[in-house]
Amino acid sequence: MAIKHILVPTDFSEYADQALNDAIQLAQQLQAHITLLHIIDTAPLGVVEGATMLPPSYWQELETDIEQIMEESLKRLHDVGLQGETVIVHGVPFQTIVDTAEDKGADVIIMGTHGRTGLPHALIGSVAEKVVRLAPCPVLVTRAATEASPTM
Repeated sequence: MAIKHILVPTDFSEYADQALNDAIQLAQQLQAHITLLHIIDTAPLGVVEGATMLPPSYWQELETDIEQIMEESLKRLHDVGLQGETVIVHGVPFQTIVDTAEDKGADVIIMGTHGRTGLPHALIGSVAEKVVRLAPCPVLVTRAATEASPTM
């Protein structure tokens, strides 16, 4: 299987940063293109009767901050000689990752996981688990290194 395009979803957590590090290492070996994806998930805000909507300025500032962080991540790619792009969209995380992988023709998705188990996993669900089940390509799920676990 030739890997020429890697999709890396990020929520800017240490887990996503580890996935980006792993993607960079793989992309360097294969000279693959990386698409960095961030999804602005508005679902947790929900719509509560009588609630005040967030002002448009909030969303504009949030998107400006996200664009800056994504550009810093893109610079990491360019600094090691890799090609890449950033994609920022509003949506449901697992579905947006799957859709973006299909739209961009990703050969593999490399993403981090928080590794929740038990009740937190049951209540929150696992984006990574849903992506693994629905993705149009292989998915490599990584976890940030802890003192008890070595890195990839």
